[in-house]
Amino acid sequence: MFNNKFKKLLLASSILVATGAANAGYEIKLSEEDKVTFGGYLKVDARHVTGEVAYADFWLGAGLHGAAGAPGESKSQTKLFANESRFNMKYTHGEVTGFLELDFNVSSQGNQIVSNSVSPRMRHAFIKYQNYTVGQTWTTFMNTSALAETLDFAGPIMGAVFIRQAQVRYTNGGLQLSLENPESDKGDATQDSMPDFVAKYTFKGDWGNVSVAGLVRQLNTADVTAVTAADAITVTDVVTGLPVTMTPAVAGVTGINGTSETSVGYSIAGRINTIGKDDLRFQYSGGEVGRYVGVVSARDLAGPTFQEVEETDSYLVAYRHFWTEDTRSTLAYGHAEADISGMESTQWSLNLIKNLTKQLSVGVEVGNFSRDDKDIDSDFAQLSLKYVL
Repeated sequence: MFNNKFKKLLLASSILVATGAANAGYEIKLSEEDKVTFGGYLKVDARHVTGEVAYADFWLGAGLHGAAGAPGESKSQTKLFANESRFNMKYTHGEVTGFLELDFNVSSQGNQIVSNSVSPRMRHAFIKYQNYTVGQTWTTFMNTSALAETLDFAGPIMGAVFIRQAQVRYTNGGLQLSLENPESDKGDATQDSMPDFVAKYTFKGDWGNVSVAGLVRQLNTADVTAVTAADAITVTDVVTGLPVTMTPAVAGVTGINGTSETSVGYSIAGRINTIGKDDLRFQYSGGEVGRYVGVVSARDLAGPTFQEVEETDSYLVAYRHFWTEDTRSTLAYGHAEADISGMESTQWSLNLIKNLTKQLSVGVEVGNFSRDDKDIDSDFAQLSLKYVL
């Protein structure tokens, strides 16, 4: 009997895989209360970068990645890769949902001479029950609908809230409150004892949505001393209370006995329906948002000894236009700047994407990334093929 049931399950799953809708994934119903859904996509990219900002499969908010060379020196590089591909599984039992997603971006890699292998990484892993979400997923501070549709992963990311982390979130209609994993970036993270607090309210309608969000954190600095490779420093052993002389191996800073600073940030973001299927997407974030915006566009703490809380202004705006039912373009522009470090970066892009089938699309995108504070930039062109599971 068990074998017959197992064969029926395999048959049902093979039928679902053959006929599943592009957006819905592939669903296997196990019982009246239990079902498993598989989804994700396969994406293959060919990317060319030329300029003074070093090549990357996608740029982090501050770019560089060990710049291509001295200011004025330009280099060109082309790569083909499929690292953005991802796979997810959702298990539903009544009111309880568990979700897990993996991809291959920003992971350990094999060499490009032989294997080009990459390791999977966890993107999302969370449980939802009634009004509560517990686990790792997008920060509540983020409005995912405001991200631009780009071939370059995440697009002008310096202007976007972009973090996944563990959290406990409560949702009631448009209101969301969450306690999230703390991290004093460039500070003393060993003293992070208070979770980050996020409150967000989203207004929705046939016209689209707009969210307003606030962020409150406790950042922990360190009383630091700048050192060189040859410097010797004396610190007090916290166990014995005796002075200990240390010679650092490399230049940098050493920190003890930090202080706490309260930081506050805010964001407004949304997606507005315009003409036909077109839409306008936007984000603006300000205040002491630090690591929450732009994937290290700016750090939480700045200055020579990382004791000053950085303030950041960033924005992203994107317009998506449908030329036909299956052909569309997005023009996107993002910008970020920080007050203490002086970091300033800009990225723009323009693409053309066509659906060959409901599941399969092809697109081309061109754009530019610049570190305005360093007066360097790079142009890029990307060709992508995407198959949605």
